[in-house]
Amino acid sequence: MTLDGQQPEAIAAAVDALAAGRLVGLPTETVYGLAADAGNDAAVRAIFAAKGRPADHPLIVHVASAEGVAAFAAEVPPFAQRLIDAFWPGPLTLILPRRPGVADAAAGGHPTIGLRCPSHPVAHALLSAAAARGIAGLAAPSANRFGRISPTTAAHVAAEFGADLLVLDGGACAVGIESTIIDCTRGAPVLLRPGQLPRARIEQVAGTRMLSKEEMSAPDPQAPGTLSAHYAPRAKLRLMNARELRTALELLGADAKNIAVWARTPLHSESRQLVLRRMPDDADAAAQQLFAVLRGFDEAQVKLIWVEAVPDDGAWDGVRDRLARAAASA
Repeated sequence: MTLDGQQPEAIAAAVDALAAGRLVGLPTETVYGLAADAGNDAAVRAIFAAKGRPADHPLIVHVASAEGVAAFAAEVPPFAQRLIDAFWPGPLTLILPRRPGVADAAAGGHPTIGLRCPSHPVAHALLSAAAARGIAGLAAPSANRFGRISPTTAAHVAAEFGADLLVLDGGACAVGIESTIIDCTRGAPVLLRPGQLPRARIEQVAGTRMLSKEEMSAPDPQAPGTLSAHYAPRAKLRLMNARELRTALELLGADAKNIAVWARTPLHSESRQLVLRRMPDDADAAAQQLFAVLRGFDEAQVKLIWVEAVPDDGAWDGVRDRLARAAASA
């Protein structure tokens, strides 16, 4: 059942469902989430079951405001607080030490917790209404089967989980890729997953250089969306440069079929069976379209997806990361 998330009665119905231990499809500015009361371990386990997600792979907990952090985190380092003050509400998840005995299932049993305050108005309305009912936060991974393409519309969520799931429709997601994840448990910010936020801006706010996972000797804390293979379409995805794309299309000529191409470079093919989509030159626009484009290619039932490699520029880090993980799933 899909409801207009801008209607107060839809928010009320969603809060009732969450309070009863049921799942709700939730729009955020990044992607749609599959939400449950983070404090209800049985409801959170239902998320893992619905997605087919390993129970030790933690979920991000969404809170209505920065004040909600105290319900879940045992400590907030000063640089993490600066990031909260600058980027919340917004597409930033912070990994923090978890309060013992809180959100055990959502954390996958790990001593850390991922927290985020989304900026989408429907998400904010639901989180605020849930908080008023005593629900401190919502565990909400992307509303898709584990490892598959993240959803950026309510229709994507309904296609994944069927009509029985209550989904709040908040329109197409403005950002389109998942949040930046920063580990704040090791004395300095460590980037676990790039997103839309510029690295330079994060470092400026934090007041220190952001480290990479490779620079740390200790293992990373478990975090969502950091597996090497993830976000995968059904078709095999291959990253290619412009020359490789042109050469492959010239060689195949009119025989090119069951292939989809997403590229910034203007391309030509003699085949009428080729699915060709233009990738935006702007990184933010490409991120907003990415998952919807991949889902569209799957709906076209292509066997191969060829994507032009994105520029070696920090603005493209989030898109590059998602495409690399999608290609690794092939």
